[in-house]
Amino acid sequence: MSRKVGQIIARGERRWLVRVYLGRGRETRKRTYHNRTIYGSLRYAQAYLTKRLHERDLCRGVQGQQVTLDEFLDHWLKTAVKPKVREKTYRDYAAMLRRYIRPPIGAKIMAALSPLEIQAAYQNMIDKGLSSRTVNYAHAVLRSAMRQAIRWQLLFNDPTQGVQLPRQQCKEMRVLTTEQARAFLSIASQTPQACIFALALTTGMRPSEYLALCWQDIDWEHGTVSVVRSLHKNEGQWRFDDTKRIRSRRLVKLQSWVLRLLVKLKHENEGATAERKSDFEFSDLIFTTPRGEPINEEYLVKKHFKPILREAGLPDIRLYDLRHTFATLALTVGVPPKVVSEQLGHASAAFTLDTYSHVLPHMQAEAAAKMEAALVNGLSF
Repeated sequence: MSRKVGQIIARGERRWLVRVYLGRGRETRKRTYHNRTIYGSLRYAQAYLTKRLHERDLCRGVQGQQVTLDEFLDHWLKTAVKPKVREKTYRDYAAMLRRYIRPPIGAKIMAALSPLEIQAAYQNMIDKGLSSRTVNYAHAVLRSAMRQAIRWQLLFNDPTQGVQLPRQQCKEMRVLTTEQARAFLSIASQTPQACIFALALTTGMRPSEYLALCWQDIDWEHGTVSVVRSLHKNEGQWRFDDTKRIRSRRLVKLQSWVLRLLVKLKHENEGATAERKSDFEFSDLIFTTPRGEPINEEYLVKKHFKPILREAGLPDIRLYDLRHTFATLALTVGVPPKVVSEQLGHASAAFTLDTYSHVLPHMQAEAAAKMEAALVNGLSF
């Protein structure tokens, strides 16, 4: 059989190697093949080869025969990813591919990419000590790209199928107890960042959300704040972005003491406006540096959040864990999961309960006690 059409090579009893010619590499000019081992009769191997050649005749995969994975990923990121995701998500995808996928397999012809080569790339990540979560994330990004290639008829099968992934380890969520939260607020109240941490701990907003709040987002009459944007820094430039998802755009009720802190901060800001940069783009931000610029999350953590934890003798948690602390405390004191889900901007109450399942035993015990009081009060058994 002609090498340029396809081959069936015997590899043992009822085992065949089917090869479909994909063309020559652009740089090496070496022949590239789609290879698949088939178990069964020769007729079965021939049927597989015929199917692949038929797909080739229908022009499926022909355009992708000379496209390297790097070339395709560049096109995929630009045309399929960037228009529909947040800028941060786009940067995360691009960074993940640049660090872990492109170096080992990016130069390979995409149509000739095999599950074994992808598996080797993942194993290399594991050998470097990367977490199972990172490996699974890289796989999710690459799989999305490959499935788009199939929809664009650049591939006729998904090379990420059949790849074995490491089991993800469930990390125990670290949150503050009620007493620890009080201790945190007590120390934080003595710092210029008191309002930031009070808002973070009592609303469950993400850091990128409360650092993006503007004065116009506050409804002083009703005591609410609208979460409508996030704030990110990319290549040294600050920019507003959409919230994580559409459901993340929400209205959050403020506790009265937090609202008083905001009123006090607004008066202080009005008095200091003349000393700040008047031409800065983000002049309406609630939380800014003394010069009126956005607050860098990493700086906030290093210079203010961590020192407060140490002074209060509290566990070394992440800034994001204040969001988890809010949700846990709210569920513990009996706030309905639906309300907590809406305040957090989650997709559903079911997702909220799944995320904070550690609170369920307490909620079930309280529910059982209330049901018992309602049903058997005054009865004797």
